[in-house]
Amino acid sequence: MIFRTATIADIAQIQIVRNAVTQNVLSNPALVPDTDVENYITNRGKGWVCQIDETIVGFAIADLVDHNIWALFILPKVESKGIGKKLHQIMLDWYFLQTDTNVWLSTDTQSRAATFYTLQGWKAVGLYGTIETKFEMTKNDWLKNK
Repeated sequence: MIFRTATIADIAQIQIVRNAVTQNVLSNPALVPDTDVENYITNRGKGWVCQIDETIVGFAIADLVDHNIWALFILPKVESKGIGKKLHQIMLDWYFLQTDTNVWLSTDTQSRAATFYTLQGWKAVGLYGTIETKFEMTKNDWLKNK
């Protein structure tokens, strides 16, 4: 397993991972075009991938403009192997080196992701839309929990 910074050349495989998930499924994959992924990993923030052999099996993207976690997704066939936790750690370590601003994310309220984020120390701060929970992480909480 290799964890590394995402590049533009990774976008096709990032999209495969994003569209393979079984929870937090996009209603329309066209809602997240390659140009958006490129913008987030090159201009707005940074992304990371986990690669096994030549295949990307997970990715994470942090957004410094809106101070949120734009994405953290793992191929279903490699879930529960610590890949999400490692990508999460790399991403938040980097994020809080860049800024002291709280970071937020949202995910389906009843999803495995909601449980994952709670276990990582994120605090639920209310609803985001009608079916998602909004979570926040402070720099102090991150440094305490890591």
